[in-house]
Amino acid sequence: MQKTDVDGLMGLVPPTNSEMGVVHISRPMLHPNIYRKRILEVEGNPVAGQWVAVYHQQLPRESNRRDNGSRDGDSRDSNSQDSNSRDSGSRDSGSRQGGFVDRRESAYGPSSSSSTHSSSREPRGTPQLFAYGIYNPKSEVAVRLYSWWGQWPDDAFWESKIRDAVSLRRDILKLDQTTDAYRVLHGESDGTPGLVVDRYGDCLSAEVFSLGMYKRCEPILAMLAKELGTKHTLIQECPQFISQEGCSVANQASAELPASVVIHENGVKYRVHFGTGHKTGFFCDQRDNRHRLAQLCEGKSVLDLCCYTGGFSVQAAKAGNASDVTGVDLDAEPLATAKKNADINQTRVRFVQSDAFAFMRDMLRIGRQYDVVVLDPPKLIRSRLELEEGSHKHFDLNRLAIQLVKPGGLLLTCSCAGLLDDESFHGIVRSAAKATGFDDSGSPLPPRTLQILHSHGAAPDHPVVAHCPETGYLKSIWARVL
Repeated sequence: MQKTDVDGLMGLVPPTNSEMGVVHISRPMLHPNIYRKRILEVEGNPVAGQWVAVYHQQLPRESNRRDNGSRDGDSRDSNSQDSNSRDSGSRDSGSRQGGFVDRRESAYGPSSSSSTHSSSREPRGTPQLFAYGIYNPKSEVAVRLYSWWGQWPDDAFWESKIRDAVSLRRDILKLDQTTDAYRVLHGESDGTPGLVVDRYGDCLSAEVFSLGMYKRCEPILAMLAKELGTKHTLIQECPQFISQEGCSVANQASAELPASVVIHENGVKYRVHFGTGHKTGFFCDQRDNRHRLAQLCEGKSVLDLCCYTGGFSVQAAKAGNASDVTGVDLDAEPLATAKKNADINQTRVRFVQSDAFAFMRDMLRIGRQYDVVVLDPPKLIRSRLELEEGSHKHFDLNRLAIQLVKPGGLLLTCSCAGLLDDESFHGIVRSAAKATGFDDSGSPLPPRTLQILHSHGAAPDHPVVAHCPETGYLKSIWARVL
């Protein structure tokens, strides 16, 4: 009889001579996140962080609808970005290792150690193995899937996944020609749900969203370092890790990780401080918008709201040759880094520590306007409970920002809230433009008109995978304000 190898089932590659726990759901799915409420039954008492085999119980006559219903509604329930956020299992390994695979494919009978999540017994077909994933009973995302249709997640599987991710950035996008800072793994989009990794020069900075990926992050980073030639690593939990995963984990840094590095992007230098920044230290997802800003702001006045470490501000001054640049942020620590970024680029930027709402109202009172206004706030919606309040904040920010743009000037407005879909964000911006026809007291004003010039998501090193659309979290709109 096979034994349960607890330590092995916590590894990157599960041992073939150990019996996994089994999770049953109603139908197969390509969406990589299985929510707790979707689980019919769990066998074998797997613990948090262990590999499990996932079986569906779809009747044969339903199988031709498998792809159409593959998400099983999970994308509508997702609270991730992440990431995140961040598969298809299309790689052909021909590897059906592990004796329990054949055993479980041909028979079904809950063992005495089974734990049942649902007593519902609708007509079901014979359970069929369709995926392997990592389990956490404390998380709403109880299983994150990594391989499909019997493909064993062995060393070759992971090496192929890593090579594919690196090839997109280096061979197809050719990012090394313009920058040494980019996203290498984008969660679900690169087949690593619960993990995103950014490269900053010689450093790999990982943000983990799941306990399972935290336990397997080191060997993944080692494979990435081998492909990229990087020297240092940092692993950090995401801000919501405790609430999402039911535990906390320690950050890990390689022995000689520097406190900061200077990275390059389209001829501009930025200092990235590890362990103190939002996300993984620098917003690689806005690379294309920063480059576009530099092309449009020569000789113009630029206001960068929620400027963080000066990504847009410094790009406008250094690469864009803007005549006057002001960056505004509430937090003193990133502003200190922003000032250093301006210094190492030998550019002049006026940085102001202020709440964005207060600053904009002050500028409106004195009649100050700008040729270009950039509005890139931090994530304002982190859960569905915050959706309404966060949407109102986006509306108020945009209503004020639009009024600060000179007639004929440009507005770049963004949202990184994955729970706010693209259509809703566009609706908020349109409504904000209409609301400029009234001042704060309700008195009528000449309304401002927006000409939408361009809208898109994150830079392409943050790809959106078709069967997990919430990986497309970033929304940005370029508009001319009349």
